[in-house]
Amino acid sequence: MGHREDLLEGAVRCLYEKGYARTTARDIVEASGTNLGSIGYHYGGMENLLNAALERAVEDWGLSLAEAIMSANTEGLTGAERFETYWEHMISSVETHRPVLMATFDAFLQMDRSADVKRMLVNGMRDARRLWAEVFHGIDPDLDPVRAEQVGSFHQALVTGVLTQVLIDADDAPTAQDLAAAVRLVAASL
Repeated sequence: MGHREDLLEGAVRCLYEKGYARTTARDIVEASGTNLGSIGYHYGGMENLLNAALERAVEDWGLSLAEAIMSANTEGLTGAERFETYWEHMISSVETHRPVLMATFDAFLQMDRSADVKRMLVNGMRDARRLWAEVFHGIDPDLDPVRAEQVGSFHQALVTGVLTQVLIDADDAPTAQDLAAAVRLVAASL
């Protein structure tokens, strides 16, 4: 790897170890084995590097989660049982990825003053909607973009809301079983 990739990998490690707000340039240099000048040369500054690291870490989380969900043995399960299985994976992923998920809140606070952060969040959310439509329901976003957007938006709203609850108060957050029961209740009342 070159300095650029070393910096990015070091910054991702720092996000997991220290979080977004507490990571310093010196931390990243130490984690990456590079030098302070490399940050400006390759990323134009610390903020750009941290944002790239956050984008990479969140993307890696989403892809690992999608892989775990897609490889789960859901053969013979009802739709509600598959939903529950997916959400068990989603909720349990918070423990491993908590520092990165918390770092997204730092990014939310920056989006009004940084067009790059806003763009990263917008693109990440759009990609996530497409991913959830495909992973949860097998909808190809290229073949059926309207349904993919509708279903993906529903799941993204759940992801955002449930993960926020788990991050704030895991002991009182909804479980996968709670979510499946709630979806059944809501669907029955429509």
